[in-house]
Amino acid sequence: MRDFPRHNLPVEPNRFVGRERDVDELCRLLGRARVVSLCGVGGIGKTRLALQVAARGGPRYPQGVWLIELARITRPELVVEEIARVLGVREEAGRPLLDTLVARLGDGPCLLLLDNCEHLIDECADVAATLVASCGELAVLATTREPLRIASELVWRVPPLDLPEGGGSDAGSDAVSDAESVRLFLERAAAAGTRLGPDSLPDVVRLCRALDGLPLALELAAARTSLLSPGQIADRIDDRFSLLTTGERTAPARQRTLLAAVEWSHGLLSAGEQVLLRRLSVFAGPFDLRLTERVCAEPPISEAEIVDLLGGLIDKSLVLYDEDRGHYRLLQTIRRFAAERLAEAAEREAVRERHLSVLCELQERHFAVEVVDAGVPWPRRLAALTRSWGLIDDLRAALDWAVESGNVPLGLRLCFTSTGLLPVSGNPMETVACLERLLRQDLTRVTEEQLAQARGCLAYGLEARDELGRSLEHAFQSMGGLRDPFQRCVMHSLIATVLLRTGRADEALGHAQQGLTLATATGDAWNEAVGLAGLSAVALTRGRLREAQRHGEEALARAREHGHRWIMSRCATQLGAVAEARGDLVTAMAHYETAVSWLRELPGGVELARCLAMGGRVAAMLAEFAAARERLAESLALSRRTGQRQGVARCLVGLSVLAEGEGDLDGAVLAAAAAAALRESIGQRSAGQRIEELLGRARAKLGEGRTTSLWSRGRAMGPDEVVRHVLEGARPAVPTGPAVTEPSRHSLLTAREHEVAALLTRGLSNRAIAGELVISPATVARHIANIMEKLGYTSRAQIAVWASEHRAPSA
Repeated sequence: MRDFPRHNLPVEPNRFVGRERDVDELCRLLGRARVVSLCGVGGIGKTRLALQVAARGGPRYPQGVWLIELARITRPELVVEEIARVLGVREEAGRPLLDTLVARLGDGPCLLLLDNCEHLIDECADVAATLVASCGELAVLATTREPLRIASELVWRVPPLDLPEGGGSDAGSDAVSDAESVRLFLERAAAAGTRLGPDSLPDVVRLCRALDGLPLALELAAARTSLLSPGQIADRIDDRFSLLTTGERTAPARQRTLLAAVEWSHGLLSAGEQVLLRRLSVFAGPFDLRLTERVCAEPPISEAEIVDLLGGLIDKSLVLYDEDRGHYRLLQTIRRFAAERLAEAAEREAVRERHLSVLCELQERHFAVEVVDAGVPWPRRLAALTRSWGLIDDLRAALDWAVESGNVPLGLRLCFTSTGLLPVSGNPMETVACLERLLRQDLTRVTEEQLAQARGCLAYGLEARDELGRSLEHAFQSMGGLRDPFQRCVMHSLIATVLLRTGRADEALGHAQQGLTLATATGDAWNEAVGLAGLSAVALTRGRLREAQRHGEEALARAREHGHRWIMSRCATQLGAVAEARGDLVTAMAHYETAVSWLRELPGGVELARCLAMGGRVAAMLAEFAAARERLAESLALSRRTGQRQGVARCLVGLSVLAEGEGDLDGAVLAAAAAAALRESIGQRSAGQRIEELLGRARAKLGEGRTTSLWSRGRAMGPDEVVRHVLEGARPAVPTGPAVTEPSRHSLLTAREHEVAALLTRGLSNRAIAGELVISPATVARHIANIMEKLGYTSRAQIAVWASEHRAPSA
């Protein structure tokens, strides 16, 4: 079982200097208050301080310490989605995402660090208040320029760094150099390559005082010590302050001081560096060199100049560089300052439009390499997928601009190529919301084919959200306008999937066949695999196991030719389901394990949780109980982390099988009842035949009254209590009083035994039955022996008579 990380705190770029007393005090306060807000002006050091406190307090929060970076989030509705993304929680159909978060965060002590709340203050306050009220062991540490103003909040004003006592020249050098602001300046100056001696301390003190001990301002000043002495820097800072006092008097004094520091640093840049800095403000997240060249290289700066200009900005601490990932980023204070300069230069519209256009081209290329192009090795496909995921913040910003500017055609292009593999990595709620926002705009510049693509993409998102009716409606509308063969194949497969989910197998067969025919004609291995897997699923639904097996094997062969681990895992899982249906549990387990190994190469846990649960259930049926426990426990952890109640219900079914296999029939009934109740709560049908078979065995061994009592108890129990009972042996007391009965049809025979009995009515031999069901004659003989034991018969003829009088329960 994988050991999931318990925090996402970043490795800090340099040593944290000073604030030792502040960290100690905040750790004590966080132990007593549920919500602690660090308030202060931008650049005061709120985030660095909060990270220190969070890291120090980590051991107190076994459910994790999670950093939620909100600076790049531009819309209030994305706050909950960002928290969910960090925690790995996925949206569920018919359930508010905030409710899913509450369930995820209610497991035990946990700390959320909400960083940069000020521009989303109302939404952050509402979300924090709801989470804290609903999750008794959750603590929230927030950084913001103003308080959240919610119950249980403790507001802690972040002070500037300590300044030296006295004026500096008459103070002892040890006392001066021990001051936090001086220590920070000297350390950052040394990092810039400047070693300052005792003679420079008076000027350093003067500079620290001029900058009010603000960390960002001190770091910007220290970055310039390779060119200017502390005295020269202090002289320039003083000049700027005098100018600012006659400027915007309504701004807080410390904000004016920080602005002076940033403006002063900006003023020391070359003309080319100033142009590049303001254009970099369009990037909402990390960016690399190539992206910078494509978006920012327009007159008066050329592509060839970008490397040197970017290096200059890094040297001056205005751009941060992550050496491990090869990415750059701007501090939010710098980004906002630069964005104002971009607007003043009348470049905002042109650069943001270029940003949108370049992202469209990048995503189209990533999507082609990852999915569409033939013969691409898996490492290249995975690299394209990873790069695409890394652009999420910029994709959001670009889509916002598409809506703001009315450039719907480019916005729709970006949506399509950014969500082509929605089940793998996409967010259905955000995808659908983006498309609906774009489709509410003026569509006069949108072609019929673009509109068809948008509807197809919307159908894909709606299917993932379990809105099957709307999905089918948009998918059928889309088919009329699509010209691209790949896109038409995707729609045929999507329609087949929805029709199968709604019980319309005959219609699904037609679309699966059409998609496969088109994919074969165009050499599209991805959609060939999808189409063949669809035909296998249809055949399995109809009970045609030989056909289902043949199509499944062909699907996996095509998927292997393509190489994408996601489609390979889907085909392997389909073969596992076919093997399980014919009673070959060993082969089913092998297919599920293969799928799991492929899925571990991909981020995201929903599909992995599904395969682990299926494998765990089959392991229990094979009496491999230790393996079953391990797989089901990991699947359950993944489903809880992603907020998937369907996944939890699937695990409960597996636990029911495990409990019965280990001789705990009480636990088997309890788990099955809890699974049924959970599925009903989310509008899903339960696996009726399995439940009927289990209840039949329970009634035979435990009696009608006890079985009914256990069923009622299980439906009332929470999933966690059932899990503790099966996995940890915690036995809940079964009520001794009268229980509310829940009538349920039951059968003593398994589904496979019903099939064998039905074939006996035709007078078939064991070998003939084995050929029909694709199992061995020995397995048929074992099934017949089990049927005789369960029904109390002694001959095949008695079974045949019984089978002719009793129809098998519907699947």
